[in-house]
Formats: sequence, C-alpha cells, structure tokens
Amino acid sequence: MVFQILAFIISCIVLSWLSKSLVATLVQLAKYLKWREFVVGFFVMAFATSLPNLFVDVNAALHGMPQLSFGDVVGGNFVDLTLVMALAVIFTRSKKGIPAKSKMVQMSAFFTAVIAVLPLLLILDGNLDRIDGAILLGSFFVYSFWLFSRGDNFEKVYRTNKKDQNAMDAFWFLKLALKLILLLALLMGASYVIIDTAQFFAGYLGASLALIGVLIVGLGNSFPEAYFAIISAKRGEGWMILGDLMGSVIVCSTLVLGIVALLTPFEIGDFSPFVIARTFTLVAVIFYVFAIRTDKKISKKEGLFLLFIYILFLLSEIFIK
Repeated sequence: MVFQILAFIISCIVLSWLSKSLVATLVQLAKYLKWREFVVGFFVMAFATSLPNLFVDVNAALHGMPQLSFGDVVGGNFVDLTLVMALAVIFTRSKKGIPAKSKMVQMSAFFTAVIAVLPLLLILDGNLDRIDGAILLGSFFVYSFWLFSRGDNFEKVYRTNKKDQNAMDAFWFLKLALKLILLLALLMGASYVIIDTAQFFAGYLGASLALIGVLIVGLGNSFPEAYFAIISAKRGEGWMILGDLMGSVIVCSTLVLGIVALLTPFEIGDFSPFVIARTFTLVAVIFYVFAIRTDKKISKKEGLFLLFIYILFLLSEIFIK
C-alpha cells in the first residue's frame, strides 16, 4: 500500500514537472508570436496542464477503464473550480482578489459553466457514445472559433523581449521539437503508473474506478493547474489564472472526454459514485458564475468559500455511502 501511494504521488509530481517544462517551451513560442495573455492562458497553459489528463484518460480508455477517465474529468473540473481557484485567490498579491472585468472573460466564465455541466447531462442516459463525443468536440471548436474571433477584446500582449526573439532561429525550433517529443514520451510513461495505482486503490479500498477517478486521480492531475495558478497569483497575472483554469475545464470536458468517447464509447451502470460530485459541481459552477458576473472579480472571501465547498465535498464523499 505504501509503495503504491508513493508511486502515485511521484507520478503526479513527475507529470507536474513535465507540464511545467512543456509550459516553459510553449510560452517561448507564444512570446515570439506575440499572443495575447488570455489566449496564452487558455491554449498554451490549458493544453499543457491538461496533457496529464489526456494521457491518463486516453490510456485508461484504451485499457478498458473509461469510467476512470470520466471520474478524472468530473473530479478535475471540480478541483479546478474550487480548490485551485481558492489557492489562486489566497496567494494573489491584490487584496481585492482576482479581477474579471473583461467582457470576453465574462462570457468565457458562462461558457465554462455550461461545459462543466455538459458531460454530466450527456451521461444521464447511462452511456457516453460517439455522438456524445462529437457533441463535446464540437463544443470545443465552437468556443475556440468564438475566442479567436474576439481579437478586439484582447487587451494585453504576453510579455516579450528582443533577446527571446533573437534566440528563436531554425536550430532553436529543432531543439524545441526534440524536447517536446521527449516530454510527451515521459508523460506517456507516467500516465501508465497512475492508471496501475488507480486500479490498486480501487481494489484495496473496495471502491469503483469512477470514484477513484473523482477523488484521487482528478486531484492528482490538477497539480499542474495548482502550481501555475499559485505562481501567476504571486505575479499578479489574473488573466493568466482565469485563462488557465477556464481553459483546463473546457479542454478536459470537451477535447479530452470527446476523444475518449470516440475511441471507446462506454456505459456507466452505477451512477452513484457521481451523485455527490455532480451536486457539488453544480453548486460550484453556479457560485463561480455568480461571483464573476456580479462583482466582476473573485474576492478573498469568495475564494475561502470555494475552499469550504471543496472540503465539504471531501467530507461528504468520505462519510456518505
């Protein structure tokens, strides 16, 4: 048991480190292309921090454990909207919290809420088939198209300098490509370890793979988002935090889960492991949208309330059968 716990923790740390390295290389490219902060936060950071979910969930689906994938997405979304957002607000330099005044961020928050609930609605019939997968992927492309069509609302260009641009020649791109291939290979290996330990936890604790995905794998795969959110909060980069967290929820709920559904459509005969998670996800989503669209920020008090929601969720999952 101790060995499996250590293996799981080490694998999550490795995934976080790999995601951090991947983020660093992709940010260099984003600076060179002069992308806007929110776009960097959504596409670069959200994609990079969602890679652990992609590798773990696709591998789980290919190994006949799609319930683990679904649990990971549901649990990860809830962790991002509550625990990770709370940590970002607590560590932010601003006493007023994280601002969200942009109309684009406001609309993105609403879209994020809808996307977070969408998988829970599609699974109500007991299965997630290829049509559902197509709906999820279609939702991702619709949002992506809308995001890039709103170029007039991108106010802040991600910081760049001449030194970074001068260093980016053909040889630099070759090194970047080789580094990305190596990072992806290591991500694949770490994801296999997480899947194996998740199976062990399910058998040892007598819990379903779906519940292990919600409680353990979803939390472990949120380490990259938590790390990036805390670092960005200390730097006062509110746009980057919101872009990353919203993007992570959208990418995992649509792109990652959509790929899983297309590869291996699955049924969930027993939906009981998701009842508590679904209820708390709805509460978190409603509060999240209400906070952003009313005060146009997430204050310190609201961050603490999100942390309270997460703690209450854990207690409910542990003590309510």
